[in-house]
Amino acid sequence: MRLFSLSTAEQGASMALFQGRELICESFWTGAKSHSKRLMAMVEQMVKDRAGLDISDIDGFIAARGPGSFTGLRIGISVIKGLAAAVSKPCAGVSSLDGIAWRFYPASAPVCVMMDAKRQEVYTALYRFERGRLVEKSQERVCPPDEAIDAAGEAALFAGSGSKAYAELIKERAGSSAWISPMHMDAVSAAAMAGPALGNPGFFTAEENCLVPVYLRKSDAEIHFSQKSVS
Repeated sequence: MRLFSLSTAEQGASMALFQGRELICESFWTGAKSHSKRLMAMVEQMVKDRAGLDISDIDGFIAARGPGSFTGLRIGISVIKGLAAAVSKPCAGVSSLDGIAWRFYPASAPVCVMMDAKRQEVYTALYRFERGRLVEKSQERVCPPDEAIDAAGEAALFAGSGSKAYAELIKERAGSSAWISPMHMDAVSAAAMAGPALGNPGFFTAEENCLVPVYLRKSDAEIHFSQKSVS
């Protein structure tokens, strides 16, 4: 089974192509251009030029469903839904936080993913893995960083853009026993997102994997509109 996975949850775009359980292509790009201006060219380059395949050769499509950039998520989800519909293949959504956490599945310590949500908040969830298997995941939420850090406790591994934005706060509240991931491991990984789908024939039909955006909080436009309505 060939799977194509895509994340546009943050400024960088990540995509990966699998043949069965084997990762055959992976790409990450970040820069000043918006996702809408570069994404289709990246997809074509990976699928056609690098893998020598046609979009119709892909058996399933996966997109980061959030949390993350409102505009970025809408673009990525629209692209994946459009590609899947064009070739009559299934598509599914995976949490952006999972796309960071699964990079650390061999970890014995709790993994606290913190994506910088701006406005002094983070998108976060706490994961526990045992022998490479996910055994527990907390509810995804948006909250002040100190709440996420305190919930993780001591000796946790902190990862994601929020772990760099609030690195000093992590050291202050969690102490020297806490681990902070290296910066190159902070981005949402399309390859890691595909992990739950590999070898799982029921992945695309499971209700929890439905491809709908998950924002966790209102957009700035909605907040401004609400404030104008009240005033």
